[in-house]
Parts: sequence; C-alpha cells; structure tokens
Amino acid sequence: MIGRGRTRLRATYAAVLASIVLVAGGCSDEGGADPRSEGAPSPSTSVRTLEPLRVTKPPATGDLFAEVKQSSRDAALGRIQVWVTNDREKPLLPTRVTYFDDRFLAPLPGDRLRVIPARSFRGYTLTLPKRPDCAARAESGSGTVLVEHDGKAERVPVGDEADVVQRFQDSTCFALTVAEVATLSWSDDVPVDKPGEGGIGTLILQAEPSGRGGSLTITQVSGTPLLSSYQTPVWTPDLEVSGDGDPVSVDLPVHPARCDEHVFMEAAGGTAFRVKMTVQPPSGQPVSGELILRMAPEGAAHAIQFARDSCGY
Repeated sequence: MIGRGRTRLRATYAAVLASIVLVAGGCSDEGGADPRSEGAPSPSTSVRTLEPLRVTKPPATGDLFAEVKQSSRDAALGRIQVWVTNDREKPLLPTRVTYFDDRFLAPLPGDRLRVIPARSFRGYTLTLPKRPDCAARAESGSGTVLVEHDGKAERVPVGDEADVVQRFQDSTCFALTVAEVATLSWSDDVPVDKPGEGGIGTLILQAEPSGRGGSLTITQVSGTPLLSSYQTPVWTPDLEVSGDGDPVSVDLPVHPARCDEHVFMEAAGGTAFRVKMTVQPPSGQPVSGELILRMAPEGAAHAIQFARDSCGY
C-alpha cells in the first residue's frame, strides 16, 4: 500500500511539473519561438521619448502695464499695491513710483523700489490715507501711475478689476460718517465659559458716543474664517446708539469657525469683522452700509488664543 501511494505521489508531481513547463513556455513564446534561443534577435532596450512641447512667447509689446491689488495682509496694514509689468526686453529700475487718483487728496508714493526684470512684474506698496476725498466720484480703474526711470517718466493707466480703491473710499467715508455719531471698538477682553477644548467665548462690541448728536443702529455682525457666531449664522445685536447718550456695549457669543491649523497660519483677517448698520448723522440724510471693524493687537491675540484653546491645540 505504501509503495502504491508513493507511485501516485510521484505521478502527481510529474503532472504538476509538466503543467509549469507548459505555462512557462507559453509565456516566453507568444510568436512560437523563444526569443532567448540561439540566433533569435534580442529584444530592443530603447525607449521612445516624447518631444517636449515648445511654448513660444508672443513678442514683447514694449509697453508698461499696471494694476492695483490688495491682499488681506495689505488691508490689515492699511495699504494697497500697484503692480507694474515690464513687457520689454530689458530690465527696468524705477527711481520713483507715484500713484494718482482723484479719490485721494494727494498722490501716493510707492515703496520698496526694485528692479523689474524683462517680461516680468513687481509690486510696490502704497500707504492709504486716513481720509480720502469723499466728494470725489471716479470711474473704476481711473487711476494712473507715474514710473520714473533712466532720467524719464512714463504715466501708465492702472487697472482695478476688484474695485480696490472704490471699496476703500466707500468703506472709509462710511466709517467717517459713523464716527460723527460714535466710536466703535472691540474690548481686549475675551471671557470664556470654561477653559480648554470646547469653550465658548464672548466678544464685546463697544460704542462710545461722540457727543455731537445723531444716532446709529447696528443690525448685523458677520463672523470671520477664524471666529463665528455661536448657534446662529451671524450676530444680530440690534444695538441702538445715541450720539449724545451713554456708552453702550453688547456681548456676542463666539466659537471657532474652523479648527484646522491652516486657519491659524493665515489669521490676518481672522479678527476683522463686518458690521452692518444704519446711521443718522448729526446733519444730513440717513445712510446704511457696513464697515470692517478690526480688533486691536492685544484683543486679537486674546481672541486667537481662545480659538486655539477651544480647538484643543
């Protein structure tokens, strides 16, 4: 019996071995001949490469172009930038860059002067004035920039696709109207219901009357990418302020809008809130609008720290 079992086992091994040989032979001989056999051509080792696409630039126009831009950091620092494109074959070194616009009471000098390489562009910072010309009405993109270089001066129209200057004029002039009635600010204190993760904070919006009369009503406060209203999409304080009355304030419950690390890395606009209101100035007609009300550095630091604690960082 043992001998018969061994015989059957050997027969099984032989059948398996034969099937392996047949499979190997099939894999190596698609066309009926083994390419590794003597006299057969060896397979090619060359790899076909694709030709790189050739990108051709249009010829230089020989002109200068300019555009106004503003990042969230620029807005926080009270500035804008004028970007000058040098579409020429040689670099250009400005000795002076000056922005002109009827909506400003004086020209704005550019800062951080440096070379603009050929076929490239550079941005020059412009510090915004505290008071624009609120009576001036200009079309979007009506500004110009005077670029002085190599002993000559070139005046270039400035594009403003995002209406940066117009939005600055509108918001600043509205803020000046609000200031006729009261000064709005955020408290530096950000009290919390409990320390640590999951805590709910309180932002305190304050109004100090001017003493000159008039009134205003704060109807809505919008959150930021970092801080938002607790349990409601926006705050609706409906806070009334009399220009010759007593100081008033309102508590706004707040929690972190997001808890990813990215939002803390870009928190320049995280403590700047949009406040909508209707203002009746001491003289003139009522006007509605919104302004960006930023927290002072100390208060902003407290608010950001609250958000980090509440997120569990």
